[in-house]
This record gives sequence, C-alpha cells and structure tokens, in this order.
Amino acid sequence: MSASASSPSGPRALIRSAADVSQLVNAGAARGSNARIVVAIALGGVFLDAYDLGALAFGLKDVAREFSLTPAGTGFVASAITFGAIVGAFLGGFLTDRIGRYRVFMADMFFFVVAAIACALAPNAWVLGGARFVMGLGVGIDLPVAMAFLAEFSRLAGRGNKAARVAMWCPVWYAAISVSYLLVLALFATLPASHSHLLWRLTLGFGAVPALAIIAVRSRYISESPIWAANQGDLAGAARILKRSYGIDAEVAPGVPGVPGVPGQAAGSGRRAASLRNYGALLRGVYTRRTVLATVIGVASAFAYNAVAFGLPVILSSFLAQSMLTTILASLVLNLGFAFVGGLIAVRTVPRLGAWKLTVWGYAVQFAALVGLAIVGKPSAAVEVVIAVALLAAFLFGQGIGPGSHSMSFASLSYPTSLRGVGVGLNQTLMRASSTVSLFLFPVLAAALGTRVFWIIAIAPLCGLAALLAVRWEPSGYDVDAEDFGTVAATAANAVAARDVAAVQ
Repeated sequence: MSASASSPSGPRALIRSAADVSQLVNAGAARGSNARIVVAIALGGVFLDAYDLGALAFGLKDVAREFSLTPAGTGFVASAITFGAIVGAFLGGFLTDRIGRYRVFMADMFFFVVAAIACALAPNAWVLGGARFVMGLGVGIDLPVAMAFLAEFSRLAGRGNKAARVAMWCPVWYAAISVSYLLVLALFATLPASHSHLLWRLTLGFGAVPALAIIAVRSRYISESPIWAANQGDLAGAARILKRSYGIDAEVAPGVPGVPGVPGQAAGSGRRAASLRNYGALLRGVYTRRTVLATVIGVASAFAYNAVAFGLPVILSSFLAQSMLTTILASLVLNLGFAFVGGLIAVRTVPRLGAWKLTVWGYAVQFAALVGLAIVGKPSAAVEVVIAVALLAAFLFGQGIGPGSHSMSFASLSYPTSLRGVGVGLNQTLMRASSTVSLFLFPVLAAALGTRVFWIIAIAPLCGLAALLAVRWEPSGYDVDAEDFGTVAATAANAVAARDVAAVQ
C-alpha cells in the first residue's frame, strides 16, 4: 500500500487492493464528505423497524376488541411482523453480500409503504396479520444492509468508530418508539371519542410517510459500500465511491486492474464468493465462538425486550391500574428517559469501555430488575407502584446501555465484509424467531401468570450473562475486515484489540 493511501487528508490516495480501501475507510472520512449522511440514511430503516413495532403496542387491545380476538389471535397479529422478519433477514443477509448493499437498500422500503397502507385499511385480523408479515419482510431485509453500511462507512478507532456507529441503532430505535408514542398521544387527544377506534389504524398507516421520505433521500445520497465493491474486484468503482461519499481523492494505482471481470482484478482482496453456503462458514474456525456469542446475546435481548417493551402499555395499564393517558405518558417517559439515554451513553462510551463490558453490565441490571418485578408482583400501595415503575426504568436503561446497543455490534463486527451480510442475516433470523416467540407468548403468559411472568423473562438476561462470561470476545476496535485479506496479525489496531481481549479474560 502506498504512503499516500494511508491518509484521507493526502492529495491523492493510490489503491492497489481491497485492503487499501478498507484501511482508508478505517482511517476516517475527509471533512465535508457524505459519510455521515449515508450513516443517517442507513439508520432510517432501523427507525421504521422500531416505529412499526411500537405503533401497535397501544392499539392491540382495540384490535382484539374490534376483531373479537382470543389471546392466541392477539398473539398472531402481534407476532406476524417478526414472522416476516425471519424470512426477510435470512434472504436479506444473503442478498446484501450477493448483489450489494446499495441495491438491497434501495428496494426494501417498498415493503414498508405497501404494508403500512394495508394495515391502516385492514378489514379483518387476517389481512392485518398478512400486512404485518409483509412489513416484517422489509424489516428483515433492511437490517443486514443497514448494519453493513454502518460498519463499512465508519472509522476503526476513536470517537464515532465502527462500534459506536453500529450502536447508534439503539437510541434511534428508542427515538422511533417514542415517536410512535407521541403520535398516539396526539391522536388520543384530538380524535373524538366516537372515532377512537381509528387510533390504531392511523398510527400504523402513518408509517408509510417516513418510508416515502427515506426513499427520496436515499436516492440522492446513498452509494454502494466501497469495501464491498473492492471485495468484488471493482477497485475503480471503490475509488469513485470513496471520492463521492467519503471525500477521499482516490484512484487505482497504475498497472493494477480495477474493472470488474478483468482477470487478476481482485488482487489482495481475499474475496469470498457470496453464496448460501457462507451461512455454514459462520460455524467454522474462529467464527464459531463469535457466532454462538452473538446469537445468544441477540436471542436473549430480543426475547426479554419484546416481552417487556411491547407489553409495557399492558403492564402499566393492567398491572398498575393506570388510565390510557397516564399509560401513554409513562411509557414515553420511560423510553426517552432511560432506554434512549442508556443508548446514547453506550454510543459515547463503547470506544473506551468496549461492547463486552457494557453488555455484561446491561444484562446484570436487567436480571436484577426482572427479579425485582417478579417479587413485587401487582402493586397494591403507592410505594410499590413507584418501585415497580423504577424497576421497569432500570430494565430499559440496562437494555439501552448493554444488549440493546451491542447485540448488533457483536453481530456486525464479528465478521469481515464478505460474511457480514449473512452474519447479520443469521443473527436477525434467530433474533426475530425469539421475538416471535416472545410476542406470541407474552399475552398468553401474562393472562395466565400475571406478574409472575417476569420470572420467565428473567431467564433471558441470565443466559446472556452466561454466554458473555464463557466467550470473552471484544469486537470494538478490532479490524475484522482485515480477515478477508490475511493481514490481521500485521495491523497495530488488532494487536491492541488482542491485548484488550486478553485483559478481560
């Protein structure tokens, strides 16, 4: 690699291989580049994912009443979006690696627009469930490509590094949940009592508005990942992307083929062809332990969070006997004041503390909070209500600072570019399966067990803690993309990361 290619501030960066492109990205974007806009756009899908999940939380009782649903029917409607996300994540992970980040990114908003409108107009529970399934396809397809963009348009070390950018998905998630709560609050305050049954329809239908806005913005600013393009052998294309989106004046070094299809063009790329067989590669060699850890963290996080967060309005209104208005306000305050704040703290501290340590702390707080909620039971006195709400707040804070933020760090940063799509896809497939089970079972278990359901939910963070203590892998600050090029041992960043991992062990 040439000296000029080692710094984005130089007059001209010469690239001879995909490894050069990766190192330029790791060094950071030039001032005035579109890299931050690309990251913001990538987070747009995450926003819609969370919005569409939270939008039905307050309307679930109205849906059950309007369509005369049993608890099992209610669980079907609630979990349909995650059934779709299971299929979408598996296919989306493969397509992200196969045809590129850009093409998948530009296509998946279609599902959000069509499904949101269909949900708003649904004449029965079957149509509503089907529309939610289609919406889930969009969610599942979007997450792998969004995480790939966050990882592949961010520097390796320092403030705003890859781990911090990936962790941004968490506060964006809670911001979207809060937006859905605010919209419900506004509609609840303005709709006449005779039209209150339209509340859930308007809330779900509104999801088409940000989806259309994201489509418009994406078409102007989004580009292919330069690292993915280079890994496909398109060094000339990667150079153009670096100049357009990263602000780096790069060009292919003389004598190095940089056009796709030219023999020898992938020199130094370590290219691994995109294939469904790559899912099997996640369970071989060094990736086995990382995959197991990322999977347990993701599954445990999804199960516990969906049970508590999606069931938060039910918990507050039924267990704590609060009115609809109080329930909306309390849910909004808890999400903004604790889950969102916890996520912001995670983003700021992960470059210094690491994802492993923060996730351990988060799970420990969640386990203690859930055990406390199970012990308190249904509050009968004012002080018990305060304790119960404080424990819910602690759970959400633990989610924000720990597994909520860093489940995607482990899923995205445990694999190099050639495996990142399928890595996140597999993780999301299993996470969504866990969410489906959680969303389906929570109404049933809550109806049968009351607050004793928290004993069941507490098993999830306990499993997460056990996995973290067994596999002490730290993805933050580790140049995992270098594993595509066989240069891991030679990078100073990875030497530092190796010492950090040894320290926690």
